[in-house]
Amino acid sequence: MLTLPEKIGQMMMVGFDGTTAPPHILAWLASGRIGGIYLFARNVESPAQVKRMLDRCHAAAKHPLLVGIDQEGGIVARLRAGFSESPGAMALAAGGDPALAQEIAAMMGSELAALGINWNFAPVADISHNPDNPSVGTRSCGADPALVSEFVTAQIRGLQSAGIAATVKHFPGLGNTRIDTHDALAKVPGSLDYLYQQDLVPFQKAIQAGVACVMTTHVLFEELDSRHPTTLSPVVLRQLLRGRLGYSGAVCSDCMEMNAITDAWGAGESAVLAVLAGVDMPLFSHRRANQEAAYQAILAAAESGRIPRARIDEALARIQALKQQFALPSPPSLSVIQSSAHRALAQKAARAGTALLKRSADFPLPPSAQPLCIEFGTHIISDAVESGSRAGFSTYLRQRLPAAECHIIDPAAASPADIRALIRGRDAVIIATRSAHLQPAQAQLAQAAIDHAPSALLVCLRNPYDAGTLSAADSILCTHSDSQPSLHAAVDAICGDFTPRAKLTVKLR
Repeated sequence: MLTLPEKIGQMMMVGFDGTTAPPHILAWLASGRIGGIYLFARNVESPAQVKRMLDRCHAAAKHPLLVGIDQEGGIVARLRAGFSESPGAMALAAGGDPALAQEIAAMMGSELAALGINWNFAPVADISHNPDNPSVGTRSCGADPALVSEFVTAQIRGLQSAGIAATVKHFPGLGNTRIDTHDALAKVPGSLDYLYQQDLVPFQKAIQAGVACVMTTHVLFEELDSRHPTTLSPVVLRQLLRGRLGYSGAVCSDCMEMNAITDAWGAGESAVLAVLAGVDMPLFSHRRANQEAAYQAILAAAESGRIPRARIDEALARIQALKQQFALPSPPSLSVIQSSAHRALAQKAARAGTALLKRSADFPLPPSAQPLCIEFGTHIISDAVESGSRAGFSTYLRQRLPAAECHIIDPAAASPADIRALIRGRDAVIIATRSAHLQPAQAQLAQAAIDHAPSALLVCLRNPYDAGTLSAADSILCTHSDSQPSLHAAVDAICGDFTPRAKLTVKLR
């Protein structure tokens, strides 16, 4: 029988810095003070290191342990070097093959299981309504609720077939805002009919598919609850998610340390409000002080009766069920990680997710081509997104076309005149953009290259919306991702190894 402090502890999932578990984390695990740990890229050096770290955590834990990570594929993947990178959600959907998407998810799941990770904060069920949304983009499958539903459920089947708890996010939908909840509270006004007909559809299908967990977003939907964002709203979580949608499984929050929450409520009070609203496991990803404040606040609220004991027992039962279902009794060996079969599957999916939107007579390029390549390096638009492969496209291009001259451009340090000088006298110019539609300086430089190049090939390495912003290019290629397999696929397409056949899943402006 767990004591009340242990029950509260099992509701807590926390992150930490470093590639070994700090002493306080091991002590918390040993005492039952936390029920899960949350990994980021800061915790990862190699497969063997991650497994050693997690083996120690599992061994230290008084109770079975949940280990969570954001391994969506594409632009959000905490495991990169040494692991099998994969295209993201939009690339999978653009490829048009749900069975392939399921295979990719199962592949990722097997690598997570080999490490001792049993919970993935994926797939993303958000609909890509707004091209200016800084944190969704290609993490979404697209703009059509039916298509998003089909590929979300395929990914759920794949992950959970590998013994990994899948998490559908960000309930009830993060796609219809320009505000990044890492920075501020986002508010969505308007009729709920749109929400029911659009955003909620993939979540309904995910629930019907038996998804293990639902993650809440910190967006405030004014027609549902004018005071509280979803994570803190009993109206959204109890009446909508539990009541109208009939969901009975576990609910976790997005990181509670985002500014959308901490600016108004702080760590302790927000944790109490989240539990009262219906969150079973609030996630505190970063600061020990916030993690301690949240634990103490929930415990005090339970002891005082502000949080009913029945609510604590309800959350604990869901968490224990999650741990029992995804216990990983016989995980695969580390040899599955980045195996030849996994690399081949990821490359197949990357090629399937590559779209050729516009083609000139100069595409593809011959082996003797001497193009100028202007590649824009990664600019972090949202804390949700990591830097990815930075400038790997140029590296792969030079491997195939040794005569290519490549320049990595920082939009803050270059001018249109610099671009014009670079392309002077060039016959073929490749412009590789990364979300230029959200970065005016990058878009201006890319447009200057397109305007002055005799033949301009635009390669949209992240959001396909760049193709709408820079539509005058002679040829336009969209990868929907700049993970390594997608960069290879782009170069392979440019060199004529295959003809891209993916279809866009969003409308361009």
